Amino acid sequence: MESSNRYDVIIIGTGAGGGTLAWRLAPTGKRILLLERGSYLPTERENWDSHAVFVQARYRAPELWHDRNGHAFHPGIQYYVGGNTKVYGAALFRLREEDFGEVRHAGGLSPAWPVGYDVFEPYYTEAEHLYHVHGRHGVDPTEPSASAEYAYPPVTHEPRIQELANDLARLGHHPFPLPVGLLLDEANGRPLRTSTCIRCSAFDGFPCPVLAKADAETICVTPVLAHPNVTLLTGAHVDRLETSASGREITTVHVSREGQLEQYAADVVVVACGAVNSAALLLRSTNEQHPRGLANGSDVVGRHYMRHNNSVLMAISRTPNPTVFQKTLALNDFYFKSSDWPYPLGHIQMMGKSDAEMLKAEASGWHGLVAGLMPGTSLEMIAKHALDFWLMSEDLPDANNRVTLDAQGGIVLSLRDTNVEAHRRLVAALESMLNQLGCHQQLLQRTAYFGQNIPIGGTAHQCGTVRFGTDLSTSALDVNCRAHEVDNLYVVDASFFPSAGAVNPSLTIIANALRVGDHLKQRLGS
Repeated sequence: MESSNRYDVIIIGTGAGGGTLAWRLAPTGKRILLLERGSYLPTERENWDSHAVFVQARYRAPELWHDRNGHAFHPGIQYYVGGNTKVYGAALFRLREEDFGEVRHAGGLSPAWPVGYDVFEPYYTEAEHLYHVHGRHGVDPTEPSASAEYAYPPVTHEPRIQELANDLARLGHHPFPLPVGLLLDEANGRPLRTSTCIRCSAFDGFPCPVLAKADAETICVTPVLAHPNVTLLTGAHVDRLETSASGREITTVHVSREGQLEQYAADVVVVACGAVNSAALLLRSTNEQHPRGLANGSDVVGRHYMRHNNSVLMAISRTPNPTVFQKTLALNDFYFKSSDWPYPLGHIQMMGKSDAEMLKAEASGWHGLVAGLMPGTSLEMIAKHALDFWLMSEDLPDANNRVTLDAQGGIVLSLRDTNVEAHRRLVAALESMLNQLGCHQQLLQRTAYFGQNIPIGGTAHQCGTVRFGTDLSTSALDVNCRAHEVDNLYVVDASFFPSAGAVNPSLTIIANALRVGDHLKQRLGS
């Protein structure tokens, strides 16, 4: 192999895991190659067009996966520099300290992690500062201890959301500012002239054309490309990983790019393609030493897929909701239990604001219900009264919820719902409060954010398919996210999660990439 194709580190994927790891390693001076199967997301007027983003799915990957019954579906996944962070909602939470231990749910046990919260805490703090997380520690009663305050203050509630927060507090709950990663400078609820973010409505689920979202491209990839030792190749699809005859090290990374086959090598190879595609890559890389897939002697690669039990729900406010930037409030009072249920229910947070274009694509299922609540109401009027919520409960790792490959090498995602009663109760808990929150007594299911395949098409929180642990028979990675069976292979996306908790996974992915980065710096002698 040509020396020009030899690197110290190859990182496959540029999202929250891969992009952050590159940022950590770039100052070492080691030769780093970033391989991204996508291109740069184009800056265009459609970035802020809800019809283009949600109805036409303009930025979703143009590919189909299949479920266990062979039915095709369009996954909610994006292939761009920055990965799925280009369109994420940037809600950046720490897992609760209890999530690192064994948690008993109504539907079964959520397993303990092989390391505790104390190992992650300093990296959570660094991740919050790096990704410009705006928030306030100490106001969420479930929040674990933090060694430092957020570097940026909470995003200000607009009046209707402040009213909602006040009503929740009046009911005895503990609403708190949603920790959000964005490049915002504001005063009195208005962005300053120095602010990149303008507090627009096209944030949650949209790409940001002014680069105000704290995504992996903006925060990490663009800065690291200023280092002469870092190279990024876009349009580079990694077909498979080849090992030495012993199977103990990766010797060649096989890439398809611009219609050509290319080969690269490195002392360390890091997979960060997202939990589904990382598992698929390892499963594609079979050989005599790894007949079930690379690093899969335990037969766990691809298994234990999790994605949270999620619902996007809309309440109809009795008074108009003119909020523009709605994603500022969260509630964790039901995270561990409720007054009538001793098991965890989950987490509630605000979504980006609905508009009529989003509702046109999904109103057929509930327009009659709205007509009963607000007779003669148009979709435009419904949107003006909408309050939008994201509800999230923990789903449990199941070995039969898994990623496999079909005969053509395509992705098959098998999924059976777990722990569904907890999520049903979480929805009911919110719905029971609506009258006291100034809303009509009905929650409406929304689908535009996910696409029409729920839950299987909702892959934004995918995790768990290449879990880490200390037992080689039940895990694929060690505590530093190195493959037990392949000495120079690491995985740094959410594949490593043994359990999912009930908050957004992105901050934990970022914190772990920083943690693994420090381990790799020692390994590389930096």
